[in-house]
Amino acid sequence: MKARARPSGIYYYYFNGSKELPLGKDYVDAVRKWAELEAGNTSVAKTIAITFRQVAEKYTAKVIPTKAPRTQKDNLGELANLYKFFDDPPAPLDSIEPHHIAQYRDWRKVTRSTQEIALLSHIWNWAREQGYTKQPNPCVGVKRNRAKGRNVYVDDALFQRVYDQADQPTRDAMDLAFLAAQRPGDSLRFKETDIRDGALWVRQGKTGTPVRVEIVGQLAQVIERIKARKAATPGIRSLALVVNEKGQALTASALDGRFGKAREKAGIGTMEFQFRDLRAKAATETEDTAGMEQAQALLGHADAKMTSHYVRHRMGKLVKPTR
Repeated sequence: MKARARPSGIYYYYFNGSKELPLGKDYVDAVRKWAELEAGNTSVAKTIAITFRQVAEKYTAKVIPTKAPRTQKDNLGELANLYKFFDDPPAPLDSIEPHHIAQYRDWRKVTRSTQEIALLSHIWNWAREQGYTKQPNPCVGVKRNRAKGRNVYVDDALFQRVYDQADQPTRDAMDLAFLAAQRPGDSLRFKETDIRDGALWVRQGKTGTPVRVEIVGQLAQVIERIKARKAATPGIRSLALVVNEKGQALTASALDGRFGKAREKAGIGTMEFQFRDLRAKAATETEDTAGMEQAQALLGHADAKMTSHYVRHRMGKLVKPTR
């Protein structure tokens, strides 16, 4: 394979002994086409190798933009750590083996390495589909650094202690997050335009799952209260349901700060109550009163196994006595 400098950049060619065949400008694609033309000349193949970074950068350009915004942000952060290990020095893709994945796990130590290895695994499977490697996925069978999940149930008394110390925007956010049982980010994205046909229409940011939460009971009261507060706020108002005192949408960082202050005033530690625990509280109480199927539907999970992670061991299963 030969590289030729042109005014618009470097182009690659395959020399078959008599003439040069164009392979394109993209190095990774050029290597793949070269390998197909070379048809298994292993003695030459060792001299030209696609590195992990080169494939990961193509994955970043083609696949990551199709994911949810939060997932995109997480993937980019995970790749930064993967590059520290697999690109210093650059690692040829086909040279990565299971013991290298285990070394990475032990080098990182933190449980976040589990998500990073999962991303590497996804990149590898994509690379196989694209023809960049024929090697088996080295992540298969490698143990991960597993975190012990939170097992916190926020009872009504604990909820009320923070609620009493919170400002009104934070109270609105807490009510909506608990009653609609959605993730914190999704709860902040609720808009008046999401209210249609007597329901709050949700498109979950993480999975894209659609959920319609019927506006009845306490949820209806909270939404009416929010609308009344917004109507009484002078100036330009946002369509968001969770707004600050000026009627503008409350950001995630602002909510974190306000919730943290309320929790501190209530004398409650960070590990005792986190805003995300409201989704688990909703799942637990829904499962307890209406069953796992209803809890699963409310949370928008594809299967009950995922929902069980939110309700297991939190409050204790309500059971009937023997007699």
